[in-house]
Formats: sequence, C-alpha cells, structure tokens
Amino acid sequence: MPPKGKSGGKRGATGGGGSAERQAPAPKGGGSSVKVRHILCEKHSKIMEAMEKLKSGVRFSEVASQYSEDKARQGGDLGWMTRGSMVGPFQEAAFTLAVSGMDKPVYTDPPVKTKFGYHIIMVEGRK
Repeated sequence: MPPKGKSGGKRGATGGGGSAERQAPAPKGGGSSVKVRHILCEKHSKIMEAMEKLKSGVRFSEVASQYSEDKARQGGDLGWMTRGSMVGPFQEAAFTLAVSGMDKPVYTDPPVKTKFGYHIIMVEGRK
C-alpha cells in the first residue's frame, strides 16, 4: 500500500489533523458556532466573588459548579451554540473570545451583563 502523504501516515498523537489542531489557530470572531462554558449570577457581588476565585487559580468548572445559578450542565458547560441562539451581549463576547482550555482559561473580564444576569464566559472550541 502506498504511504499516506509525505510522512507515510506515521503522525501519531501529535499530528494527523485532529480537531483541536484546526480550532487553535481560528481567528477571533470566526466560525458559526462556539463550544462555551459560563458562570451566571443574578447579583454583581456574587459574580465578582466567582471572578476572584478564577483569578486565584480555581478551575473554571469548579467555580461554575459552586457559583452559577442557571441549569447549565455540570461545570457551566453549555455545549455547542450557534450564532443567533444567544442573547446579544453574550453572543458578541463568545465570538470575540479566544479559544482556551481548563488549564489556561481565557474568560470575559469584566463579566457580561444580559437580561439573565452577569456572565463569565469561556470558549472551548469554534467551528
């Protein structure tokens, strides 16, 4: 059988075109859907407490589980959301944020205000 591409198909775990590789260089604001997590609090004082926890190094999912007041899946995970399915300020922030992971999260600071309350938003993927 002829080899695949120039490397002979031996890319292993570090290559081969995995989805994470394609998402990482995506430009800010690009794509039509985002994989998003958030922390939602009705009161500004509570969201600021959550922000302080994040800044002190507590994992985003742990802070979301402890502080978020919505019914998002465990750890604030909202899953994949498309343009037009989110309220204006939330959508604008979600499509502006860089893609990041739990080890080094990039989130909205200051929190985003919507009709639902205050959100700290983190984007884990874009497509």
